Amino acid sequence: MKPMSYKGYSARIEYSDEDGCFIGHIAGIRDVVGFHGESVSEMREAFIEAVDDYLDACQRIGKEPQKPYSGKLSLRIDPELHAQTAMRAELTGKSINQYVADTLREAL
Repeated sequence: MKPMSYKGYSARIEYSDEDGCFIGHIAGIRDVVGFHGESVSEMREAFIEAVDDYLDACQRIGKEPQKPYSGKLSLRIDPELHAQTAMRAELTGKSINQYVADTLREAL
């Protein structure tokens, strides 16, 4: 299943039984940007409006909007796993970075 996304942002959506509707937030940023709706189509419209409003508000106040992810991922792994990964990468003619990125892409 693919997440709802728009302009590089993704939605995290949950159902609130108490409110009787779906509640969403822009995922992957520290700023809190929420939206809600009672159907998928309402959620999509509300999400698009929330992202556009967030970007407009940032522009109005001169703030750089947060990006969901930088593309940098730092991991701490067992040295043996590191060595095995490096060996596999070398055997496939790839850098460790490219090997891990390709492996993650295939897994997802």
